[in-house]
Amino acid sequence: MTMNADEQYERGLVALREADGGAGQKLLAALADVSPELSHRSVAWSYGDLYVRPELQRRDRELLTLGILTGLGGAEAQLEVHVNGALNAGLTPSEIVEALLQSVVYCGVPRAVNATLVAKKVFAERNLLPVRPTPAG
Repeated sequence: MTMNADEQYERGLVALREADGGAGQKLLAALADVSPELSHRSVAWSYGDLYVRPELQRRDRELLTLGILTGLGGAEAQLEVHVNGALNAGLTPSEIVEALLQSVVYCGVPRAVNATLVAKKVFAERNLLPVRPTPAG
């Protein structure tokens, strides 16, 4: 099925809202008066095309995205969107913290700390602090 750009954008908006519960809208709004095209393409391509592919579950995509954004560094605004998305996709705060802890080995302490502080901000906004370890089992 071939979609036009407007259909792709609309499908992307639906996927973005499902994923992040509104956190991404803040980022899009911040881009609106400086680069509406970047905002549009981010939604249309990232969410309207790639994010909705069936090969990975949303939970897996979010976990993967957290690792990538942590490794990139300097992506705190996007990390905030995707920590919300990870929670909305069913990851627990403990699982998110564990994934960010794992990133220390490959990304370094500063990037892992920065990402964890972004996660803490999201957890605080959602009344999910303190984070409790997931019981073994």
